[in-house]
Amino acid sequence: MHGDAKITGIVRTWLVISYKIAKLLSRLKFTPNKLTFLGLVFGVLLFIYAQSPWAPILLIFSLICDGVDGSLAIFTSNTTRWGAILDSIIDRITEFFWILAIYKIGADERLLLVVIVIASIQEYTRARAGGLGMQQVGVVTFAERPVRASFIFTTFIAYAMSLSIINQLVIIWLLLQLISFFMIIRFTYLKLS
Repeated sequence: MHGDAKITGIVRTWLVISYKIAKLLSRLKFTPNKLTFLGLVFGVLLFIYAQSPWAPILLIFSLICDGVDGSLAIFTSNTTRWGAILDSIIDRITEFFWILAIYKIGADERLLLVVIVIASIQEYTRARAGGLGMQQVGVVTFAERPVRASFIFTTFIAYAMSLSIINQLVIIWLLLQLISFFMIIRFTYLKLS
């Protein structure tokens, strides 16, 4: 589904892991939509228990559910348009809970607000371009969902180790998010204009 986009690094690794987990879950008769909602449950639990040692593990479970649901749908030939919309909606809500969780451990709310707005606009741009006929992802940016989750995970590890670098991590994430946003805008403009 990524077309001819070059996929490397964390995103490539995640797609390989996602496929293997989807293969296992298909044998256990999980459905993609149930997995989508389970990802949201873990996201809410992450927010509730943000200051606990379990936070990084809850984030991993949330990310696995949120990332594998699409792979599971493809693997089981259970892709639906409703499932795609539901996945996008739940992904944005879950990311909001991730952001609230790192706010709860001390990240600056203004930085987080900018990050979540830019990330959401990036995802909206890609989705809207798809609605206008762009059939592929086109470009894999520096701040795709697995990368965003990696920054959040690193933030929780820094918090657990009492390192005062949470806002510095968010600033780096914000810079990558801005670059990614402009990559999507440029690609979309070139394809649709």
